[in-house]
Amino acid sequence: MSQGMEGRICSWSNAKQLFRSNRFILVLLLITSSTYAAFYLQYYSRSSPKDDNEAFLGHERMPKQDDDRVNADKKEEDDRVNKAVSEEKKPVIPNDLVGELGRNSTASGLIVGPFDSTEDRILEKRPKGGCDENGDFARVVRGRKFVVVLHELSMTGAPISMMELATELLLCEANVSVVVLDRGGGLMLELERRKIKVVEDKGIVSFKTAVEADLVIPGSAVCASWIEQYRACFPGSQSENIAWWIMENLRQYYEMSRYILNRVKMLIFLIEPQSKQWLAWCAEDNINLDSQEILVAPLSVNDELASVAGFSASSDTSSSSGPEVTLDKRKELRKAVREEMGLKDSDAVVMCLGSINGVKGQLLFLESAAQMVDEKELSREANITEVVSESEGVLQEQTLKILIGSLWSRSTDWGYLEAMLRIIYQHPNLSKLVLWTPTATRVAALYTAADVYVTNSQVMGFFLWTEQENVGETFGRVTIEAMAFGLPVQFQLYSVSPFLILVHVLGTDAGGTKDIVEHNKTGLLHPLGHEGNQVLAQNLQFLLENPIARQEMGARGREKVEKMYLKRHMLEKLAGGISRCMTTI
Repeated sequence: MSQGMEGRICSWSNAKQLFRSNRFILVLLLITSSTYAAFYLQYYSRSSPKDDNEAFLGHERMPKQDDDRVNADKKEEDDRVNKAVSEEKKPVIPNDLVGELGRNSTASGLIVGPFDSTEDRILEKRPKGGCDENGDFARVVRGRKFVVVLHELSMTGAPISMMELATELLLCEANVSVVVLDRGGGLMLELERRKIKVVEDKGIVSFKTAVEADLVIPGSAVCASWIEQYRACFPGSQSENIAWWIMENLRQYYEMSRYILNRVKMLIFLIEPQSKQWLAWCAEDNINLDSQEILVAPLSVNDELASVAGFSASSDTSSSSGPEVTLDKRKELRKAVREEMGLKDSDAVVMCLGSINGVKGQLLFLESAAQMVDEKELSREANITEVVSESEGVLQEQTLKILIGSLWSRSTDWGYLEAMLRIIYQHPNLSKLVLWTPTATRVAALYTAADVYVTNSQVMGFFLWTEQENVGETFGRVTIEAMAFGLPVQFQLYSVSPFLILVHVLGTDAGGTKDIVEHNKTGLLHPLGHEGNQVLAQNLQFLLENPIARQEMGARGREKVEKMYLKRHMLEKLAGGISRCMTTI
């Protein structure tokens, strides 16, 4: 073969080898060229007139298909953006909600108070009450020896009521000792301030102190175990010197105390329905109470609160400073406290005080408030048009504010409080409406600052998912306190009828509540549980929009307090019972 031929064959062989080695690259070039050609054809088919051939080839349909794809892509992108915006607006709920509240984070509402220094500054000489030296109670207890038993020292109804009874006995020159069964809580300092003697222990020393007393007054069904040990320590008739003031109306409290109900001299109840219920339970269990005195003695508004509310103290019949002066001071106190809270004249404060737990129902109250906010689409808080500026008398738009206490109480259910905080985080507008206040023994400033009061107490079993009679709140002392200040009260309704109560107070119809509040006269009622939320919201709306109805109901509530729930009314009943009890010992 010639040299030239070999060169050509070699060149061809090299070309084939080069082609094979770059075949993959060539394939990519072909695909790229084809794609570009298709795009070129598609582009010009859009910009040029469409004829039958283009339609036949499908060029007319291609732009529509592409538009659909573009639209789909755009929608998908919009959805991603909207989701991102939504996630950005969605509140971030901290892991430690209670800690956030403790740091006074505005995202969960604002903590305000206490207002003790403001009360002292404005009221100057705080009304302290005193003994009506010529009254029956003073005559019966003077010079006698009493032991008052507190089941705990929390700043709640029963312990505070028993502390005030011990104070009254001391003021009326009785010899008083207090036995404390559980020293947890904040009342020990208050007992010391009032110079009330506290027995060293709850065992043998307390039993010896009790057996030497003219009368022992335990202030809760929870005292059952102490009474049983006391009677076992001194089994004779001398240790029957017990007038047992039972504050509860739940079956579980009856169960813990039923075996010793007939081993005391007297049983004291707060209201007639409670007395009837306990006697019915005893009849079911064949417990004979024929030898026991039965007394019904409701709690009262103490002298200090009554005086600030504008009532003459029960022991101060000769005072020249009437309600007119007190009214001026109350207005001054209201203005100062509301300023400290950061409120305006147009803000309507709806208050709910009590230990924060499921029995008191503050979570359902918040749900009702959230419903009000959502229904009104309140981007600028509660859009309720009512009020008149207190300072200028000018019609203004009223803003709902919610004041909840008692924060940090010993009876606080921390899981329940966290659930309340979650509601606030889930409804960010609520954080602008909610105010929290710590537990306190002095609450006059809070009542003067409020406009409406809500009692939303629930049946215990409703939260424990157990069978439980619909007994509700046994008495609800905060109810009569709110009524004393002319607040309309919203109450929970436990009966079948779906109503609510209004007194400048809103609440529930069960136990003592329905005895205290008259529907459509001194308050409004709403149903129990979640079904009551809508009605509660509607009634709050009604009260906030109708200041005249608020004032009328509030005035009737004050009249009822003046007739039935001042300290002199309670002491009159206790005097008769104590006298009979000590006479028969």
